[in-house]
Amino acid sequence: MIRLGVFQMKALAGDISVNLEKIEKAAIKASREGADLLVTPELSLPGYGAGDAFSDLSLDMTSPEISDLQKISSDHNIALVAGFAEKAGEKIYNSAAFIDGTKDPICYRKSHLYGSYEKFHFSAEKPETVLINFKGCKLGFLICYDVEFPENVRRLALAGAEMVLVPTALPKDQYAPMVARTVVPCRAFENQIFVAYANHCGSDGIFDYQGQSVIVAPDGEILSSAEDQEAVLVADCNPARYGQSRSANSYLEDL
Repeated sequence: MIRLGVFQMKALAGDISVNLEKIEKAAIKASREGADLLVTPELSLPGYGAGDAFSDLSLDMTSPEISDLQKISSDHNIALVAGFAEKAGEKIYNSAAFIDGTKDPICYRKSHLYGSYEKFHFSAEKPETVLINFKGCKLGFLICYDVEFPENVRRLALAGAEMVLVPTALPKDQYAPMVARTVVPCRAFENQIFVAYANHCGSDGIFDYQGQSVIVAPDGEILSSAEDQEAVLVADCNPARYGQSRSANSYLEDL
């Protein structure tokens, strides 16, 4: 079982130091509530609205800011997933790092870029099946728009993922509630896995965000959710509790 935390965050666009402080405060709160892992939003380090500053704010796995995340993880005994702009040669990727203390970080790069803003600032990676074992549970990773393609979640589920962690930056519009409250729970149910969806909230002066972060169980139950304010969600995620649901809804077996 994993006690999972999700940080719905109001990031400051263009200021990694401020956002690291906010992530540490959330990590402290989640750890005090017994969480093993905290998922933060897409591009939570630079802020999704950093725009032209992404180039200057881009990091690699040896950057001091990644070491800062490792220290936060070690100091507060909680693993982290944090979004960042990743520099790799001449390319910049929209990436997320899994941080577990002083262990080597694991990186996932977004494959499905949304809209002209992301396509201008980032390169798309080919769809990857990034899986890790953490506290007896197999975790998979996607970022935001990736989860809206059922093929991506199905690929991870078929590879054995029991939980998919999704940093996101869902903007506020007429379609956002459908994504957060219908599409994301559907992805969990149709694959009989947990899905953690960690969004921004408020406004960074460029984008307004929907909030509505959520942790969903394999049977589609919403275990914890937020509306439109900063919040730290915590929920127990135990795959062993959902055997009856997997038996009754045997999508993967019958595929």
